[in-house]
Amino acid sequence: MKRYVTVLGLVAVAVGPALANECPALQAQIDAAVGTRADANAASAKALAADAWALHQSGKHSESVAKYDEAAKAAGIELKHKQ
Repeated sequence: MKRYVTVLGLVAVAVGPALANECPALQAQIDAAVGTRADANAASAKALAADAWALHQSGKHSESVAKYDEAAKAAGIELKHKQ
């Protein structure tokens, strides 16, 4: 059991920074795809991306990535995630 908890803790420590580094890249992809579009889908994507950035800033990186995926869906694009 101790081994399981230790491994789980190490995975969490490794994944957190990886997701933190991914958020700015996802924001850039949304910005590039939406650009200066003024349609309703673009407005929705911009609002969702702003929410995602706020989550990133507060350290909730996995939630931020999920919100960026929602923004991409609203914009009609597919994000390229880090592997």
